[in-house]
Amino acid sequence: MGIIAVNYAQITGWGKYAPPLLMTNDDMAKIVETSDEWIFSRSGIRQRHYSHVSTGEMSWLAAERALAAAGTDAADIDLVLLGSTTPEEICPNTASFIKNKLGATKAAAFDLNSACTSWLYALNVATDMIKAGSVKKALVIGAERISLAMDWSKRESCFLFGDGAGAVVIEATEQKSGLLSAHMSCVPDSRECLHLPSWGMSPLHLTGGIHVSLNFEGQEIFKSAVKGMADSIAEVLDREGLTAADIDLFVPHQANVRIIQSLAKRLNFPMEKVVVCIDEYANTSAAAIPLALCDALSDGRVKPGMNILTASFGAGLTCGAGVIRWGDRVEPVGQSDAEIPPYEGTVFDLMKESFAYYGVDAEHLLTK
Repeated sequence: MGIIAVNYAQITGWGKYAPPLLMTNDDMAKIVETSDEWIFSRSGIRQRHYSHVSTGEMSWLAAERALAAAGTDAADIDLVLLGSTTPEEICPNTASFIKNKLGATKAAAFDLNSACTSWLYALNVATDMIKAGSVKKALVIGAERISLAMDWSKRESCFLFGDGAGAVVIEATEQKSGLLSAHMSCVPDSRECLHLPSWGMSPLHLTGGIHVSLNFEGQEIFKSAVKGMADSIAEVLDREGLTAADIDLFVPHQANVRIIQSLAKRLNFPMEKVVVCIDEYANTSAAAIPLALCDALSDGRVKPGMNILTASFGAGLTCGAGVIRWGDRVEPVGQSDAEIPPYEGTVFDLMKESFAYYGVDAEHLLTK
């Protein structure tokens, strides 16, 4: 009886969409009482991208670019899996919109929401489905339009988040590559420290509208996030028989540079091997890791055969980590010429209704 090869799920394509409209820290200081120095010193954030199109549209473009990089037709995709906290609609799922716009005619489609860990959880789910033989090629997308959830009366949290999308194509292979091991967890009794209490059906049904205001307990999040990610990292390294010294690149969730630095120090992991792009994007939730991975590839930081560590945490508090073995190719097979039409206006025009909703007078900043 012959030996049956173990299936792995190699990453063969990658793509991102970062909306062109920027809200810099100096722009933010025109809206709330803050400054570039105050924001950067506490978070590492310099700017964030805000989208004029939906999560589904951003996801579509990132996916088109990932398909081109993989040299794969949408019609060959078996699964479209979107990780997101800000889907276009709850029903039907946003993945079905992406599937249809791509022309992925035979693909199954579903959304996964575990807040900021959604893309990592989705990658784990899709990888396991490939290993089980239920699909052969999958698109795994992380996308957020989290700017819609900003409460402009809360200076301590309104600057933290940005919009964007990142996607990868994964394909069945006998080569030991892709997500080798992953660990998913959820810190007990910690739901309330990072919470959008009106982001769902119940308030809509009861009141006829949604008033979004982020509950954010920074110190509790910091402590739980670092411990939760460190525990998950220890688990996946142990499964693969690796130590921190065996990791070539670390791509963590981009929530706060202090959390990243604290985690790297706890692992005794040098910062020069850590991908940090929170200054560019702020916290893009489910999009953070795929955006960072795409940038690492375009910057030449990913090499064939690398051991790449990733870790994330999010509201819940969900936590997770994974070890990715990169394949042989670090250059895209092709480029997509798909684009999203630009927004005709400034970031202040875009956010006008949001500012007004929270009683912020920003009329003097609008394009006449």
